[in-house]
Amino acid sequence: MSDAELQCPRCGAVIPLTEALSRQIRAGIEADVAAAHQQALREAEERARRDAEQALQTRLATVNAELDLHAQRARAAEARELELKRRTMELEEAQRTAAERIRLELEDTLRRENEARVQMLLEEATNRARSETALELRLANEQLAEERRKLAEAQCNELALRQQAAALEERARALDLEVARKLAEEKQTLEESIRRTAAEEQALKLAEKDKQVEDLKKLVDEMKRKSEQGSQEAQGEVLELDIQTVLSARFPTDEIREVKKGARGADLVQVVRNDVLTECGSIVWEAKNAKNWQPAWIDKLKDDQREAGAALAVLVTASLPPEVRGFGFHDGVWVTDLACYPALALALRHQLIEAARARVVATGVGAKMEALYQYLSGHEFRHRVEAIVEAFTGMQAQLAREKRAMAKQWAEREKQIERVIASTTGMYGALAGIIGSGLPSIPALEMDALPGPEEDIE
Repeated sequence: MSDAELQCPRCGAVIPLTEALSRQIRAGIEADVAAAHQQALREAEERARRDAEQALQTRLATVNAELDLHAQRARAAEARELELKRRTMELEEAQRTAAERIRLELEDTLRRENEARVQMLLEEATNRARSETALELRLANEQLAEERRKLAEAQCNELALRQQAAALEERARALDLEVARKLAEEKQTLEESIRRTAAEEQALKLAEKDKQVEDLKKLVDEMKRKSEQGSQEAQGEVLELDIQTVLSARFPTDEIREVKKGARGADLVQVVRNDVLTECGSIVWEAKNAKNWQPAWIDKLKDDQREAGAALAVLVTASLPPEVRGFGFHDGVWVTDLACYPALALALRHQLIEAARARVVATGVGAKMEALYQYLSGHEFRHRVEAIVEAFTGMQAQLAREKRAMAKQWAEREKQIERVIASTTGMYGALAGIIGSGLPSIPALEMDALPGPEEDIE
């Protein structure tokens, strides 16, 4: 197969256009899209993993600190209880010592005084000692009961914290599973989004290039003349092929007919069929890929619609009338841009099927046929179609906003984590400079945690 050549209309250079060149262009575009796709996936997975680990470590550190505090309080309560027991024993021993001492003193007094006086003094001293000792014992018992109550409360708090720590660990495992699932879902959504975006961005360009290569191989001389006038006609043919491909893929039961070049009529005729393959009406499609809007397109499309006997006519154009945004009903014809025509096709096809069903139900009833005609040509039908298309376009815009918001949140969290790590490292370094070797070592902040000179560093 001989190579085709294309002469530049400006500099006159002759450029060979081969099949290998087209494959090289296509391979380069596909490689760039795949690389961007893989890079976005890796960044999303890494950010989600870092966020989950940071939140889990912070919560576990808080729980461990609370456990250490309650353990210290429990040990202090136990020490106070032991001290109170020791003091109680000392008081009992002191009581016995005092009683013995008083007894010896009274025995000595008995030798000097009469027995009645000695007995009275002994009773008074014993009662006084008992009263003082009983008061001290009561106070000691009250303190001991209070310390036991505090110890029981500390133990209950410790048990609750340990249960909370176990629940947090279980929740952490569930969180890891949930993060993994969300990452998988986000990965699948991101893949579909990137694939759809790349397809939408590149399909028209690749189709245009394929069409140009095929036409250049067949009619080199004719394409030289067309290159001087611009590729507007070729772009229109590519847009027509793209519309035909999309309609055939989305509505396999419908018949999509292409009007041959040179023949009078619209670019495409869509014969709408329902689930049982019954014809419900037809839609004529006209594609215009021009930069400026031409009102004459409407009159020409109306003539094509009447000639084809179609129920509806749709004009897909890159340049809309000034009063139309996205899509709209303009002078008896539906006008839409390149982004909204699939949703508009779905809405119009649905309305034609519903209208056909209504005709079947109302067969033989002229009044209902007239009402149906008025409905199709009235404002309510147009409003319903606009509502359906606006819902689709709104969903697309919402999805784009959510993607931008998630990217912004991930970037903010990444910066916050970096600031926390930098602040923690600076505080640890300052404390190490003040305390010295007595500061506990943190492996993650030591030089050993960094890669050595013999390791590969990317």
